[in-house]
Amino acid sequence: MVEITKFGAPLGGLVRGVDLRSIDDAEFAAIQAAFAEHLVLAFPGQDLSVEDQLAFARRWGQLQQHPFYKGADYPELMKLQNRGKAKDPNEHWHSDMSYELTPPKITMLYALEAPDIGGDTAFANQHLAFDELSATLQEQLRATNAVHSAEGLARLYRKDPADAPRAVHPVVRRHEDRGDEALYVCRAFTTKFKGWRTSESRGLLDFLFEHSARPDFQSRHQWNAGDLVMWDNRSVLHYAVHDHGDDARTIHRVQVQGETPGLAA
Repeated sequence: MVEITKFGAPLGGLVRGVDLRSIDDAEFAAIQAAFAEHLVLAFPGQDLSVEDQLAFARRWGQLQQHPFYKGADYPELMKLQNRGKAKDPNEHWHSDMSYELTPPKITMLYALEAPDIGGDTAFANQHLAFDELSATLQEQLRATNAVHSAEGLARLYRKDPADAPRAVHPVVRRHEDRGDEALYVCRAFTTKFKGWRTSESRGLLDFLFEHSARPDFQSRHQWNAGDLVMWDNRSVLHYAVHDHGDDARTIHRVQVQGETPGLAA
């Protein structure tokens, strides 16, 4: 029987009593409802092959490949390993692949190895981030779009920044399943507001970047081998905390393609 409890006040649900290799339709429906409510779900104690993880992810939709990484045997799967703090590309608040026209709606990680201490992933609820803005700023942001770019990421992967994907998305995104609004910008990929100069955008964007990751919007997951964690990439920012030195941390990442967010008028 599926058991779901909160693991953080702002967001996050811990799911027990389920084997993701063999869930039935009723269990999956309960997980879907919990995902819509909690935005982040953690499933401890799983024993998944790559095929098992991909099969569970495909129940949520079509899988989406990273633009700069293609697995040798499984193109949709990324293997994340600890290569040291200086080479960690994920130690910042971001929404995965927001530079794509159709960004992923779900990111799903499965831990093969985890450090005894540290290596958490932090999450920030962007529905709360939007709700806590003034009504006047909310109205301005509802009418604003922003440019997202993977140029910086392309340089990390030694690709030509000129070929990096770019997209324009609304600053306030209405969630396709829940119906409520969320802030949709991130320091990693949002470069400016559409129609604004970069210099004009910087002040407000810096405020939104800081505001979006306020501690009262956050929860954290401490990893153990066998944990599968999935989050709603449409309205959750995440941050891979690299405080575990050279301790092994090996994770398989899969993404489920989402919709194209409707632009602000």
